[in-house]
Amino acid sequence: MSQTAAELLVKCLEAHNVKFIFGIPGAKVDTIFNALVDSSIRLILCRHEQNAAFMAAAHGRLTGEPGVVLVTSGPGVGNLCTGLLTATTEGDPVIAIGGNVARSMLHKASHQSAQNIKMMEGVTKISEEVYAADNVPEVVANAFRVAKAPKSGACFISFPQDVLQEQTDAKVIHAGKMHYTGLASKQVMQLAAAEINAAKNPIILLGQNASKVENTRAIRALLQAHPFPTISTYQAAGVISRSLMSYFYGRVGLFKNQPGDRLLDQADLIIAIGFNPVEYDPEIWNSNGSKTNGQRKIIHIDDTMSDIHQTYQTNVEILGSISGNVKNLIPLLKESLPLKKYDSIKEDFKKSLYNPKENIACKKQIHPLKFIHELHKYVNDCTVIACDIGTNYMWMARYFLSHIPHQMLFSNGQQTLGVGLPWGMAVKLTYPDKRVFSISGDGGFLFSAMELETAVREKLDIIHFVWVDGSYNMVKEQELMKYHRESGVEFGYVDIVKFAESFGATGFRLDDSDKFDEIMSQALATRGPVLIEMPVDYSDNPALFAATDPHAGH
Repeated sequence: MSQTAAELLVKCLEAHNVKFIFGIPGAKVDTIFNALVDSSIRLILCRHEQNAAFMAAAHGRLTGEPGVVLVTSGPGVGNLCTGLLTATTEGDPVIAIGGNVARSMLHKASHQSAQNIKMMEGVTKISEEVYAADNVPEVVANAFRVAKAPKSGACFISFPQDVLQEQTDAKVIHAGKMHYTGLASKQVMQLAAAEINAAKNPIILLGQNASKVENTRAIRALLQAHPFPTISTYQAAGVISRSLMSYFYGRVGLFKNQPGDRLLDQADLIIAIGFNPVEYDPEIWNSNGSKTNGQRKIIHIDDTMSDIHQTYQTNVEILGSISGNVKNLIPLLKESLPLKKYDSIKEDFKKSLYNPKENIACKKQIHPLKFIHELHKYVNDCTVIACDIGTNYMWMARYFLSHIPHQMLFSNGQQTLGVGLPWGMAVKLTYPDKRVFSISGDGGFLFSAMELETAVREKLDIIHFVWVDGSYNMVKEQELMKYHRESGVEFGYVDIVKFAESFGATGFRLDDSDKFDEIMSQALATRGPVLIEMPVDYSDNPALFAATDPHAGH
């Protein structure tokens, strides 16, 4: 039966089990929006295309299935760039659909025309323009395959306006089930095991791909059999279970000043599992341990080959299924070395965590460690925390312990400001029964705060904390350290409580550390989105940025 390309596109998305589309309408894509009315897909109307892309990426990270974002031509497509760059860098599968002018207008100046494919080439895995309605099913099927295939990321499909209106008899194509990666050869596994068994100070470094559920299970089995000292990047938060905490020495990233960095310095061999150099530049943590001077070996375990740096040169690469290869490595390893020699590092890691007996929070401002301690009381295994970028992200990434993969969401590759609120909203849409907290600084909050209206309209029960200090603090601290003065980082105050109320949401001001439980009790009993304004005590921030590297930071 003949149908328009727009109607066929929607049927293709349904066939790929798309539950949500995050988008903003426009004349070039109104045929798709019209077709969505008759579909099973839930349209989440957003207030900015960038935030729609953030939401699609969070859905992709949580489920492993591509999130879908739909926008109109020209500035609509242009506004996707930051969101898609973030998704591709950080391994989040996304299908982005954008409109364009009619085919007859593509190659001349026209209203809202843009070179969509050129614009998207640098921020996606693939970008395609559809020139014929009959091609819709194959283009969609291939985009879903590529978006999910290692390394996951964003794919962009551009539709000229007249193509969407074109009639076609083409049928839906199902991408089918795919096994993306196989297993490493027996020879490679034996070579890697020999290197590990010969090492005197082997450690495990967990990266973003370690946090996929099946990989986490295999890594936990490895540690149960062979208790290697282990550290992780921020995006690998949650891989280490409670029962394995005695082998964990903390998270590392951005600045080389954590207990885990000392562990890295002492290692003569690093087993890097699912590690992406964008998470923590090897130029920072391995500047004195490259393969060229013979000090340190690297076993790289991932679904794709490593990106070679002067400071990240692998001795053996175990490529393919991370979970399968890790399981196959277990019986090849000898008894692990004792961990006692790392006791001082373990003690430093424990001391870095907040001791509730220490009254480090003043009355009117909440210290980040006090906040972390108090928030822990409201977090269980069915809670997800979405963190924006800024100093709040550094405190949470280093000191908020988690034992569930993807319980904590960070932008660790691009450090994209503004992700906190839209990510939190996407979590609640994806998992309605989970408790959702999101966090941003007052700098990052206004990057995406317009989506509060979307959260109100969708009746999303989320609690968003805004840490208030009146500056782009993460940049400020680095400026003060480098130049002993600041530039372009101070801004004015926004009343977050009134802001919330103006959108029809609920707002609270947490300016008394003794009232944390009282305000949380009220917030949790409130339906719909809640904003909590929290004046923050950043007096201990300089220690976060000590021993920095000129290549690090946002």
